[in-house]
Amino acid sequence: MSGVSARHLGRLFRTEIGMTPGQYVESIRVEAAQALLERGSGTVEEVAQQAGFGSSESLRRVFQHTLGVTPTVYRARFRSTAGSRRITRA
Repeated sequence: MSGVSARHLGRLFRTEIGMTPGQYVESIRVEAAQALLERGSGTVEEVAQQAGFGSSESLRRVFQHTLGVTPTVYRARFRSTAGSRRITRA
């Protein structure tokens, strides 16, 4: 879109997507971190870097605010529920 100010583009984005560009980027980063934590690969610091957070502290703050748990607790809960969902063959 040519000739559109950053402010107006932000308004258009919010109208179409329902959140600001910054909120959208954060939500994508949280989803990426969740997937990495669910796979169990890497430390929380590595997950934070791979998901685009500046530090594990930033990841922790966003997880706490968005999901109500820390990344470590999220990983532990996912592992405990994943184990109970295993399918056994008869």
